[in-house]
Formats: sequence, C-alpha cells, structure tokens
Amino acid sequence: MSFGDPNNPYGQQQGGQPPQGQPGYGYPQQAPQGVPQQGYGYPQAPPVQGGYGFPGGPTEMPGGVKAARVMLYVIAGLQVIGTIFVALAAAAVNAAKNDATLQEDVQFQQLADYSGGVLWAIAVFAVLWGVFAVVLAAKFGKGGNGLRVTTIVFGVITAILGIYPFVVMGLVHTILAVLVVVFVAKSDGGAWFNRQQQPQY
Repeated sequence: MSFGDPNNPYGQQQGGQPPQGQPGYGYPQQAPQGVPQQGYGYPQAPPVQGGYGFPGGPTEMPGGVKAARVMLYVIAGLQVIGTIFVALAAAAVNAAKNDATLQEDVQFQQLADYSGGVLWAIAVFAVLWGVFAVVLAAKFGKGGNGLRVTTIVFGVITAILGIYPFVVMGLVHTILAVLVVVFVAKSDGGAWFNRQQQPQY
C-alpha cells in the first residue's frame, strides 16, 4: 500500500499525523505560547458603563463641573466683600454730604446725592448677583440644560462687568467667570447637565 510521496507537503504523511507547524483537518488552531487567544470575528469591546455618550449619562459630577460650582461660590463671596466696600463708600459720601463746610456747595451736594444713590444701587446689585451665583451653584446637582445655559450667560455677563466698569475690583471676577463658562460648556459639562434625571417620587 502506498502512502504517497513523502516529500509532497500536500500528500498524506505516513502514520496519519499532520505535519509539524500546520493544523490538521478538523483540529482547532492553537496560538503560539505567550500570545493571548481571542475568539473569531471582531475583538471584544470593553463593557458598557453609564458614561457620557449613553442615555444614563454620568452618575458622578465631573471635576470641571465641580470646579465651576466652587468658583460660583467664590464669586458670591467676592460679591459680599465688594458690597461691604461699596456700602462703606456710600456711607462716607453721605457723611461728607452732611459736613457743615460742604453743605453750601451746591455742586458737591448734587454730586454727593448722585454718587450716594449710584453706590447704594451698586451695593444692592452686588448682593443680588451674589445670591444668584449661590442659587446657580446649589442647583448643579440636579439641574438640567436650562441651568447650564443660564450659568453660561451668568458667566459671560460677570466677565464683561469685571472688565468694565469694575476693572480693578473685577479682574478676579472676570477670570473666575471665564473659567466657569469654559468648564460648564465643555463636553463633560454638557453630558452632566443633559443626563437623564432620576424620577422624583
């Protein structure tokens, strides 16, 4: 009985064993030693978690959003400090207006009335703006996209007011406000504010 040419790699070898290094018919292929084995088809994908691109959205507030929240509280604190200074300036103007030597100076009295009124208006605005910052920051945990847009608008207005008219006092406000806008407008901020909200019972 003939087993074919022993030098023919395609012919059946003696003893019925497949040649070394080549898989036999019906035998599964084995990966070389040290090479991780993978199944057929596409490589395995990592398990899906509730991340930014999925309907559930992130379950924990991203670091940038947390930083923006802290900056809003800092802006509110600076508003309080600014209110104190403005109120002291308004009180000083009122005291100067009541000075006996300046009471006959009509121009000064008009300027003092105007300045005092403007300063008190600025003080009230600073308090309200600070309260607004605190309200925005407090809602970061559960707020939706409307809160995100409102925070961006708040940051832009605060940055503009920091540049003009309160250039010296407002420089820190401007920097903080710009950072708030950047952190809230980033993709992870959008994912946080657009995430699916938990139903309220």
